[in-house]
Amino acid sequence: MLYYLLVPLKDQYIFFNLFRYISFRAASSAVLALVISLLIGPAIIRRLKKMQIGEEIRADGPASHLSKRGTPSMGGIIILISVIIPTLLFAKVAETNVWLVLVSTLWLGILGFMDDYLKIVKKLPKGLIARYKLFGQITLGLFVGVIVYYLPEVQSARSSTFIPFFKNLTLDFGIFYIAVVAFVITATSNGSNLTDGLDGLLIGLTGIAAAAFAGIAYVSGRVDFSQYLNILYLPNAGELAVYCGALFGASLGFLWYNTYPAQIFMGDTGALSVGGAIATVAVLVKKEILLVLICGIFVLESLSVIIQVLVFKRTGKRVFRMAPIHHHFELKNWPEPKVVVRFWILAILLTLLTFTTFKIR
Repeated sequence: MLYYLLVPLKDQYIFFNLFRYISFRAASSAVLALVISLLIGPAIIRRLKKMQIGEEIRADGPASHLSKRGTPSMGGIIILISVIIPTLLFAKVAETNVWLVLVSTLWLGILGFMDDYLKIVKKLPKGLIARYKLFGQITLGLFVGVIVYYLPEVQSARSSTFIPFFKNLTLDFGIFYIAVVAFVITATSNGSNLTDGLDGLLIGLTGIAAAAFAGIAYVSGRVDFSQYLNILYLPNAGELAVYCGALFGASLGFLWYNTYPAQIFMGDTGALSVGGAIATVAVLVKKEILLVLICGIFVLESLSVIIQVLVFKRTGKRVFRMAPIHHHFELKNWPEPKVVVRFWILAILLTLLTFTTFKIR
């Protein structure tokens, strides 16, 4: 919004020329998101406490988590506000990429809010029925897939994804790309939700992923950088760096209150929305396969649940002491902060590996 208002004034006031640069707007978006989350966090925590909107802890979970009962949840509201306001202010909101990722964020945020409301306020143990939640995720994925397929930024790559470690190698799904997008968004948002089980774990991973995709979006939107790295040039992809900057700043701000011992949990309101938003950015910059590396912890958490369920149904035995896998390490007497920080380190290593794929071909 500020781009449209201030850039035309650059000839009168040279300072406004800064708003032409994505790097400036992305950095400003990150700082503003951080400030907003730090400012509104205490008020929202107090409000949730007053309304007695506290986390219900599973009886079959780790015993150490019982002390967390009653901690305010639905803190994803902080993340949503902190991401949306800076994006609206600093990004070119008329661009399809920008409003599409904002729609994804809001859509899954509302879906997660409904689940949290039913679980915490209405005291329904399972919250939103799983098939309804899945329907909402798939519907969003199909919507994004249809927009990307029929209104592509680059016509020749509308249904393609790029294969890392190989030069100029793409995989074209044709019309089935719409279903692929739906799968990517649904799987990532669910993986994000499964990962949200320890203080600071998911929001830290979100910040790492947001920083990674901010860099990818920025270079993808630059002719010179994209040519040097031999990746697809996407003219308006750089605007996604502004969104990712906001998500990064909001992650740091929320982590201030969510770090161990957490003062607030994000709940499904935040967990579903951040996962879906990251997946949408990956789709828009045509880096769906790299999502597996950048969000490798989400994949690990999801696989641990799938393996645990399948093996238990067949043999009656458990592969892990508890799934998702972060609980397995807790039950091996790893302190919660140690599990969180080590998972962050692994995520950073996977992100660094991701960046090497741009040159190792």
